[in-house]
Amino acid sequence: MECEKVIDDFMTDYNFYSAGRDKELVEEIVDTLNKILIYDKKQEQPLILKITDVFIQNIAKRVVKEKNKSFLIGITGESASGKTVFVNNTTHACIKGDKSNFYTVVSQDDYYKDTSKELKEAGSYEELFKTGFSFDTPDVINLDLLKTHLLNLKSGQQITSPNYDFVTCESKPDGEVKNPAKVILTEGLYVLNENLRDIMDVKVYVYTPLEVLKERWYKRAASRGKTGEAADMQYKDVNSTAQKYIRPAQDISDVVINGLVSQEYIVEITDMIFNSIKALY
Repeated sequence: MECEKVIDDFMTDYNFYSAGRDKELVEEIVDTLNKILIYDKKQEQPLILKITDVFIQNIAKRVVKEKNKSFLIGITGESASGKTVFVNNTTHACIKGDKSNFYTVVSQDDYYKDTSKELKEAGSYEELFKTGFSFDTPDVINLDLLKTHLLNLKSGQQITSPNYDFVTCESKPDGEVKNPAKVILTEGLYVLNENLRDIMDVKVYVYTPLEVLKERWYKRAASRGKTGEAADMQYKDVNSTAQKYIRPAQDISDVVINGLVSQEYIVEITDMIFNSIKALY
């Protein structure tokens, strides 16, 4: 009985100390993040346009109390808003060239359904669009497979993403192998779709003004074989579907970031965030 009491007293003291230290770490992380936000707001082009205090506190608590669980971060925004640029530069800041199983990136673009048959039958993109076909609605993405793959990664399972060709519209199942990691980043037009948003731990929206979006979009369309009337027809569809399916996601996002900031500044801010948090451990 004497021995059991000693053990009980020790565990009570340990739990009290552990809980107290956790609280200190949460407060330190919140304070650090707020200082970075203040610095960011002073810039001519700040990276973070919206973030709530409650969200910062919740993330700090998760970082401290759920160290062994994966973070699934969903990043959305309109076509050509800068989602991929943000992800690429965030991961660069995270690991400084050494992946170390810290992060995995899953792109929604890999999950387009195969429409190579439809394109061949139509004969060209122009003729395909004239039939009413759209590449810019959730229906053309295999969101069920994407959701399954993201949940598998969160549970510690390896996946193989599909491989999609934007010129031929062909999808092949033997794409890239993705390993489970501490941080899982997924980006795309519909990763905050109503069927996916609930599995996200962090919801991010990339905001970019329409005139900039249009210029970027046409440049990228040309690189994918769409020019002239085909590009004009698809852009009209892109704008209308964004109004219906994508822009509303800004209201339910935890963070809204600026799609106009430079790649160097994305690295600077994300580097500050990750290094500050790591320094507390």
